[in-house]
Amino acid sequence: MIGNNLICFYTIARRESTRIFRIWVQTLVPPVITMTLYFIIFGNFIGSQLADIKGYDYMAFIAPGLIMMSIITNSYTNTVSSFFSTKFQRNIEELLVSPTPDWVIILGYISGGVVRGLSVGFLVSMVSLMFTRLPLFSLTYTVLFALLTSVVFSLAGMINGIFARKFDDISIIPTFVITPLTYLGGVFYSISLLPEFWQYVSKANPIIYMVDGFRYGFLGSSDINVTIGLGMLVLFAIGLFSINLYLLKKGTGTRT
Repeated sequence: MIGNNLICFYTIARRESTRIFRIWVQTLVPPVITMTLYFIIFGNFIGSQLADIKGYDYMAFIAPGLIMMSIITNSYTNTVSSFFSTKFQRNIEELLVSPTPDWVIILGYISGGVVRGLSVGFLVSMVSLMFTRLPLFSLTYTVLFALLTSVVFSLAGMINGIFARKFDDISIIPTFVITPLTYLGGVFYSISLLPEFWQYVSKANPIIYMVDGFRYGFLGSSDINVTIGLGMLVLFAIGLFSINLYLLKKGTGTRT
């Protein structure tokens, strides 16, 4: 039974990963170009006019945030688009009638989101080195925050894919929820520069913990408790996985 589940997982994961690299011009190149423009505009043009933040020049400060933003966006986008496409093409029925457990289906699909998110994050990291010197304070925290964040947003993307009924539905959450929260998540600024009231408001945004924890891995400086940030990511991952499992078992969005 374990062997069969591993084969099922490997098959789904391989298909998802192969699709990403087969159409790399669509999946990997555009986000890297977008982040490069962010580095040029915010780092070179605007950052050169700003003072250092916590002892680091503005370009080095925003680099981890831009890397994390690319991980968040691409992890979510890959899973929601892939799962919805499977529904739209009616391929999901083949999985549902097979003996593949629901939890294996979930792990298989989110593996694609994780691969794409981390791949784009790595490429953006390489691009950032063209603009600034990026130190590495803790490899452990850097990897943990990148991996857990990609898992969380891959799971969130799958929930969106389950409920989506048309192609427009897969762009609503990224456009009106994820993007605003990311921009307000400390990517381009330190919340310590905000008035005290707005610092408390900012801490209600879960993305601030992901961005700041990831930045801590590089710079060794954070506005939040990184242990709390890791704990929140683990809880989010468990909660979202449970929601996905419940929705698949119930047949929400997959059975007509």
